[in-house]
Amino acid sequence: MEARVRLGVPSRATRAAHGTRDAGFFGPGSLGWRIDREVMVLAGATAAFLLQLADPAVAAGVAQHSNFREDPYGRLRRTLVSTFSVAFGTTRRAEAAIGHLNAIHRSVSGTVAESGDPYQALDPVLLLWVHATLIDTALRIYDRYVEPLSVEEMDAYLRESRPVATRLGVPDELFPDTVVGLRRWMAERVASGAVHVTPTARALSESVLYPSRFPPRFVWTAVHLVSFSVLPPQILRAYGIRWGARRTRAMRRVAAVTRILLPLVPASLRYVPAWHSARRRALAAASESS
Repeated sequence: MEARVRLGVPSRATRAAHGTRDAGFFGPGSLGWRIDREVMVLAGATAAFLLQLADPAVAAGVAQHSNFREDPYGRLRRTLVSTFSVAFGTTRRAEAAIGHLNAIHRSVSGTVAESGDPYQALDPVLLLWVHATLIDTALRIYDRYVEPLSVEEMDAYLRESRPVATRLGVPDELFPDTVVGLRRWMAERVASGAVHVTPTARALSESVLYPSRFPPRFVWTAVHLVSFSVLPPQILRAYGIRWGARRTRAMRRVAAVTRILLPLVPASLRYVPAWHSARRRALAAASESS
């Protein structure tokens, strides 16, 4: 029986070789690697999560099916591992991460406390909303704080993410073709009231904004300023986040400075470790083929 189980299973050396040659879903030259490797883009994590929670069903799912409030750092760590596995891992690793997410989503359902409406995590609209917040936030942060992106580059980044979204359960016909279309859909959901900050979302936001008592709250607020700068005004107000012309001008100056200084930052500090690992894998593959 043991011998039959092992038949057809690649050896460790074979698996390692295939892993070395496998660039994953994206790879060198992709907009995905170029944008997602930036540590600066991680500064938008707060914006993406607050936008996600602004969908009442997402907030209900997080509140009812996770320990986020008790372990916000653990949630962040797991999210980053999953995100970077998809962005920079081999195809096998990326597929495994997506499969794990789908398995979790299959068990998540319930009722939104504020409205009594039922929800399921596998609802295609919810899945697209979560995906859209990640795409939109990454593009806004990169375009503002790293370097300007053309419309074509933004649309290419969106297109590259399409296979990931469909594997996660977003129907292909629901997926927007352009970033303009994606942002129009997001704005319509906010304007219609389908997306709005519920008391559940507001309570969860405390763990997003202030995950620990130390450092003091004003330090955490400073950490989140980059994220706040790309959030819609009505979302900021709904979460009770103060934002005005003074902060807007200050963050414009910050953006101007980061665009100048980032090219001077060593790659070891500027880019996330997952990209460095993926790049080494790609270079090894290029070396083998030459």
